[in-house]
Amino acid sequence: MASGVQVHDDVKTIMDEMKVVKADSDQNERIRLVVLEIKDGFIVIEKVLQEKDLANQDVFKQFLSLLEPSRCCYILYDCHFETKESSRKEELVFMMWAPETGHIKEKMRYASSKDSLKKILTGIKHELQMNDLSDYGTRQSFGERMGKGVVRLEVT
Repeated sequence: MASGVQVHDDVKTIMDEMKVVKADSDQNERIRLVVLEIKDGFIVIEKVLQEKDLANQDVFKQFLSLLEPSRCCYILYDCHFETKESSRKEELVFMMWAPETGHIKEKMRYASSKDSLKKILTGIKHELQMNDLSDYGTRQSFGERMGKGVVRLEVT
């Protein structure tokens, strides 16, 4: 079901920036969290948090704080974690937040617009839909969604 909502070019640009992280680039400029919203018929960027914005903060807690109890959104999350097999992994996560307490029309609009956004989200390793913090709102449950053997989530 198509909604007619289009993805703004800025979203495509920021997605490309998140996918291509150069080893010699300033890590403080690295984009870690992007909140997207539907506004005036477009999926647009609402908020961008870079590594420097999250200095000395728990990135996972910041991620959870972006999930408003009655408002839908999409989130791009550059998730860092450790597994039993490797020392550290960094993978992109696309998430649709459609809280149970949100307005039904808004939830339907976000659900029907998700496919137009997914078309440009090449390189996304994980796709999640959350309707309540009990879905994946703990480090353990979120880590399990990242794959087997995750031992630590968002460790600096």
